[in-house]
Amino acid sequence: MRTLPAGLAAHLGGTATTLCTAWIVRRADATVLGFTDHDRPLVVSGVTCEPASGFDRSAATQHAGFAVGDEEVSGALTSDRIRDEDLAAGLFDGARVEVHLVNWAAPAETMLLRAGTIGEVVRRDGAFRAEVRGPAHALDQPSGRLYGRTCDATFGDARCGVALAGMRVAATVAATDGPSRLRVAGVDDRPAGHFDGGTLRLTGGPLAGRTATVAAHGAGAAGVWLALWPALPGLPAAGTALELTAGCDKRFATCRDRYANALNFRGFPHMPGNDFALGYARPDGDNDGGAVSR
Repeated sequence: MRTLPAGLAAHLGGTATTLCTAWIVRRADATVLGFTDHDRPLVVSGVTCEPASGFDRSAATQHAGFAVGDEEVSGALTSDRIRDEDLAAGLFDGARVEVHLVNWAAPAETMLLRAGTIGEVVRRDGAFRAEVRGPAHALDQPSGRLYGRTCDATFGDARCGVALAGMRVAATVAATDGPSRLRVAGVDDRPAGHFDGGTLRLTGGPLAGRTATVAAHGAGAAGVWLALWPALPGLPAAGTALELTAGCDKRFATCRDRYANALNFRGFPHMPGNDFALGYARPDGDNDGGAVSR
């Protein structure tokens, strides 16, 4: 059972109310933002909540048991603290959202209605719509390890053991073919595919600090090119400094031959596939009990 604070309970029991809603967003990078549908700034739980024009929410749904409750927060990109490029870069993904009921005449009288995390964010025509997922959403996510032929460690983490310090190289942007495809200079000595699955981090220009995964690394007559995922929130200018980190395709052969790290491989490379598991013994088959894949 939820207990109302004494002051707010007395206010709700009166003949008229002065209520509004406040949202406090706590991002993973420690940035804290506050917004309210009231017409002036309010300090709620120590956070200044700015009035956001056109900021609104849908009705919240709650379900019995462990079903996931949800609601949506939508509004125009009118705050200089909710920038289109930040939404595109995923800085709000997974952020914690607290929804407070506030007496705007006495902002100290407040109650936490619910909390959740930001899920899908949709941007269109200068506005955004963010899904707020309830705590039960975490129970719907896969957890634990899965048996598979590829490694399930993150390249360079403690389970992997490869030191990334020697895997990083400085480069510069030579040209852009859009926010998801760059041509770079300074890594002509690296073979095509060397940075597949690796990371690009911009170290100069207005997008400094932004990162993206290198989906593909190739070379041709026009030079070295990189396909990125997700796309960068803007186009870096030619000459912008960046840092590239080599990647790993999670295969045992790559771990063994390129990184000499076979002892730390976190996959099951000799695991039989579906065709083998559903097959049957044949006189001409390779059924000697040895490894079925390398």
